[in-house]
Amino acid sequence: MRDGIETKSQRLLRIEHEIVRELSEILRAELKDPRVGFVTLLSCDVSPDLRSAVVHASPLGDARATAATMKGLQSAAGFLSTALGKRIHTRRTPSLTFVRDESIAQGVRVTTMIDEVVRRDERKAHGE
Repeated sequence: MRDGIETKSQRLLRIEHEIVRELSEILRAELKDPRVGFVTLLSCDVSPDLRSAVVHASPLGDARATAATMKGLQSAAGFLSTALGKRIHTRRTPSLTFVRDESIAQGVRVTTMIDEVVRRDERKAHGE
């Protein structure tokens, strides 16, 4: 621990990256749950003992679609963990928990707001 901040080992960071990559591929190619719409897996946090992983997901769509996607992901967590275990080579395969990550949606909202302000300023500059 340095300056009160615990740093992750390179091995754990590599495993987290591999989990996100492999889960993304499993979702694309193997998961057939109709509730799971388009979703981007952003990152994951794996416990040091590799028993659990929290996967940050950003589903696309309205509130109903995103809620259904998150529910479908959590329902499929066992299947996804088993499929993941066949692809990664670690002592343990972590149990998966999916959490909704709003960072992409927030970024889109901020970009839209900036675009609106720029357009408004351009209209004012042109005397409209």
